[in-house]
Amino acid sequence: MALDPRTPVVVGAGQYLHRAEGIDDALQPVDLMVEAVRAAADDAGTTKVISGAQSWRTVMLLSWRYRDPSALVAARLGVQPRETVYTTAGGNTPQSLVNATAAEIQSGDLDCAVLMGGEAWRTRMRARRADATLMWDKQADEVVPTRVFGAEMSMSHPYELARGVVMPVQVYPMFETALRAERGESVDAHQVRASELWARFSAVAADNPYAWVRDQKSAEEIRTPSPSNRMIGMPYPKLMNSNNDVDMAAALILCSVEKARELGVAEDRWVFLHSGTDAHDTEFVSNRADLHSSPAIRAAGRQAMDLAGKGADDFAHVDLYSCFPSAVQIGAEELGFGLDRDLTVTGGLCFAGGPWNNYVTHSIATMVERVRDDPGSFGFVSANGGYVTKHAFGVYSTTPPADGLRTAHPQDEVDALPSRELAEDWQGEATVEGYTVMHDRDGNPETAFAACLLADGRRTWAVGHDAGIAHAMTEGEWVGQTVRIGPEAELVA
Repeated sequence: MALDPRTPVVVGAGQYLHRAEGIDDALQPVDLMVEAVRAAADDAGTTKVISGAQSWRTVMLLSWRYRDPSALVAARLGVQPRETVYTTAGGNTPQSLVNATAAEIQSGDLDCAVLMGGEAWRTRMRARRADATLMWDKQADEVVPTRVFGAEMSMSHPYELARGVVMPVQVYPMFETALRAERGESVDAHQVRASELWARFSAVAADNPYAWVRDQKSAEEIRTPSPSNRMIGMPYPKLMNSNNDVDMAAALILCSVEKARELGVAEDRWVFLHSGTDAHDTEFVSNRADLHSSPAIRAAGRQAMDLAGKGADDFAHVDLYSCFPSAVQIGAEELGFGLDRDLTVTGGLCFAGGPWNNYVTHSIATMVERVRDDPGSFGFVSANGGYVTKHAFGVYSTTPPADGLRTAHPQDEVDALPSRELAEDWQGEATVEGYTVMHDRDGNPETAFAACLLADGRRTWAVGHDAGIAHAMTEGEWVGQTVRIGPEAELVA
């Protein structure tokens, strides 16, 4: 069929890892991104895609605070782009950025863009431990990108912050225990099942040349605490947690069909985005209807499939956002993917690497390679920011979409669904809905956190600072148990 010249295509995808021996030979994030962009141009088959890119767009970095990293990368590559873009935070951002960029290309507002992200958190932490100063680029305060992409969202309620419920390593384990109870599984059986899921992710990473951890882990290794796999937030040992201790970058180059032809990109490099959707769950976990589902994934993810004319069984390749096992299980359930099938093309954020907001740029880059190697197949990518909060989805194929790119934002549908009220400063009895026990670096139970439901349906939070309570909550199943909450949300023995 004749292609609309405005049809957006991914023409280049590049990834770059740097395993520095120390601090002096490490690369700063902009230099990691330079290498990723060069790799993406090599993948496209021409450096003209670099000089032809009008817009340079960077996913927010956390390992180093540049004012306008896109400008630095473009300058290193000898380009003066029409605009530079920097995003707000969120692991959903790379797919959201692809969706928006592709829509701009289709509408005629843009012909070619570079999308990228990179982190050097491994080096940043090494420097901190060594009390070393990193001589990386700093931009003057007056330097700003042409525009900022994405809306800021505070994903922690002030009451959650006051109770210390602030980190993904605390919240995702609570989702896991809520999932376990919803499935009616025993503690041990559920841990085996989650570890077997994660072992399959490890096996994919072992075959991924751009994965950070390539030594394959067994399910038993993953679920068994050890000196190298200490328990962090029960039921997650280290090998069930996202791994941000990486130095890595990825880049994508998107063009219109017309521009791709003008730049001389061979058609066998073209990958089409058939559909892209975005939505978010309640801003605060306190207001979720439950801790084991995601209405936004269900609405937006399934709409992405519908817009592409596909069902869950039609995707040969899938990459579900995988910061923790609970995220994968929630996503798979809402999207209709069985847990017994391959749900990652990279190996996930624990094994392939979790470079903060930028993991999904890596997953899209890998998906581009997968669908090229399997012409005519379809790939599905999901992205998640916050605590299963912000979501974006994309459908990819070498087969062009019959009706062009289709995008949607079904937020009104999600917002109309039931939610819960937060009960602040509750004292009295409550029922545990989901919980975790944080452990110290020696593997000792330290602090318990619990999301609890009241008789009137509201949710509240409880924290057990007492070592005896924390230890007790590591034994048996506590979801469904009645507990007492005292002043300052303290769990009472």
